[in-house]
Parts: sequence; structure tokens; C-alpha cells
Amino acid sequence: MFAYIVRRLLLIIPTLIAIMVINFGIVQFAPGGPIEQIIAELQGTAIDATARVGGGQGGDVAQGAGQTPGATTGAGGDVTSKYRGAQGLDPEFIEDLERQFGFDKPLHERFLLMMGNYLKFDFGESYFRDETVVGLVLEKMPVSISLGLWTFLLAYLISIPLGIKKAVSDGSRFDVWSSFAVIVGFAVPGFLFAVLLIVLFAGGTYWNIFPLRGLTSENWEELSLVGQVLDYFWHITLPVLAMTLGAFASLTQLTKNSFIDQINQQYVQTARAKGLSESRVLYGHVFRNAMLIVIAGFPSAFIGVLFTGSLLVEVIFSLDGLGLLGFEAAVNRDYPVMFATLYFFTLLGLLMNLATDLTYAFVDPRIDFESRQV
Repeated sequence: MFAYIVRRLLLIIPTLIAIMVINFGIVQFAPGGPIEQIIAELQGTAIDATARVGGGQGGDVAQGAGQTPGATTGAGGDVTSKYRGAQGLDPEFIEDLERQFGFDKPLHERFLLMMGNYLKFDFGESYFRDETVVGLVLEKMPVSISLGLWTFLLAYLISIPLGIKKAVSDGSRFDVWSSFAVIVGFAVPGFLFAVLLIVLFAGGTYWNIFPLRGLTSENWEELSLVGQVLDYFWHITLPVLAMTLGAFASLTQLTKNSFIDQINQQYVQTARAKGLSESRVLYGHVFRNAMLIVIAGFPSAFIGVLFTGSLLVEVIFSLDGLGLLGFEAAVNRDYPVMFATLYFFTLLGLLMNLATDLTYAFVDPRIDFESRQV
């Protein structure tokens, strides 16, 4: 097993580099980079653009933005022609922006410099926020962790027992009616459930029971410990419920199909013929084998729910988490935030895949990864 773990860890390195290369190339050649973003804002609202650049990167570029001469002069005209909307701006100002964002270096040099910093877990600073990328992620992470962990826990607590019950009573009235709920969960995304819950329970049209926005109340610091806990659950109920309703369907169906497949195996018939109780057969023999396929989906489900599955729910309920941070970074072309979160989540996902294999071996010792060639 040790040799297999080492091989998998070594395989993570080229996989991670390949993913970063592909995404780096796509983003670099996509139109509307950070310099174009600043130029667009500068042309429309120069004060706001100056404040954003100065706040995010220091005073030198902010002073350049404040001086922006009206005509392009000198040999730097070629610099302004590279960026849409840059005509009429001082070429020296554009060159300052390129140096600020590191775009004065060749493409391959920028990538190697970025990966070298990432290997040291130095993710730099946000282009448009006066804060490090690590600081931003740590600031937003509690919201996403709160949503993700509760959603993940509820989804598994609902889906696994429900899937087992549907498998045992396959074709019964319970199976048919519960399948309707599963179909609705498949068909309706979580953010539509969120809108429905707001309409019903957050003062949208009917009852005003739960708060509409935020993770805590404004007077949260003034509350007692019990009051803070109750206030937290009061705010998080609707977002978690919306995400759980959208997440349990696929896991329920996966659990049911896995158990049905195992129930029809010969070893189950043999165990029943020996006089074992149905409960002993189900949980002593079937459960371990049937749960293997459920465990296989654990890493992707965990990463998806914890970090990426809550984007629209965060927007709808005004929850400032990692999903909203990633969306804003993509819109604003905040490359340090985009690539740092991609690097971190990709690395985490690859490690979780390795953890899945180790969990396979723990659940079923008959699985031998040492004999596999990775």
C-alpha cells in the first residue's frame, strides 16, 4: 500500500501542472483582461477606477491613473493598440499597468513564476482588493464551510437510509411516491428551491419566518452563547435546506441502485438460505459491498458541495462565501484569486481521490491496490 500511495502522490504533480497549464492558456487568451477592465472603468468613471487600482496595488499606479493625459504620444503607441479602448491614454500609464500586473513578462515566464510561488504556497495579492489571496479565502471560507458541511451531512443522512429503504421495498407504493421527490430533486436546481423558500418563508409572499440575508444578525455579538447558536441556525436554515433538496436526489438513486445490485447477488441468496435474518443479511453482508460505489462519489460530492455548489445560493441569500468570491474574480479578471483557488481546489480534489482509494481498502480489505499499475 505504501508504494501505491507514493505512486499516486507523484502522479499528482504532472496532473496538477497540466490542469494549470490548460487553464492558464485559456484565461490568458480570453478577451477582457484586468488591464481592459481598468481601462473600461477609467473611461467611464475615472475616480472609481483610480480608487480601485490604488486601493489594490499601491499609490504609484493610482497617481498615474489620476494624471492620464488625453493623447497618445511617442513610440508607445503600439502599447495602447494592444488593449481595447486604450486609444487616447498615455502609453506610459499602460506600461505601468502592465508592470503592475506582471504582463510586461513573456507568457511562459509569468506561468513559471506563478507556479514557483504556488509551490511555496505564496498566492500573492488580489488585483482589485487590498488584501492577500490567502486572507480573502480565509475570510470567505467560514460561510462556505457552514453551508457545505451542513448540506453534506444532511444529504448523506437523508439519502443513504432513503436509498436503502427504496431498494428493500423496490416497486412498492413507498418506492413510487419517494421516487417523485427524487425526480423533483433531479429536475429542479438548488437555486430555484432557494427562490421558492424565500417566497414561502422569508417574507416574499406568504410567511416571514426566516431572515432573507446574511449568516448572522447585526446584534450577534451582543447575544448570549445560546442566542448566537440559535441565531446562526435561524439564518442558515433556508440556504442549507435549498442546497440539500438539490443534492440528495442523485445520492439517493445511487444508493438504491447499488443495494439492488448487491441484493440480487448469489452470496445474498446463500446467506438467506443459511437462516440469517434479513437485517443481518442487509447490514452484515450487503451494506459493505453496496457502499463502495457510494464512497467512490464522496470526494467529488464533498468538494462540489463544500466549495462550488453554493454559488447561486450565496448570491440569493447575500452570503459572502467562496462561491461568490470565485464568481466575482472571474467577472473582474482577478487572476491571482482565480488561479490560486483553482490550484488549491485541484490539489485538494486530487488528494481526496487518493483518500477515496484508501477508504476503499479500509472498507473492503479484499481490494489490493498494490497489484495495480498506476
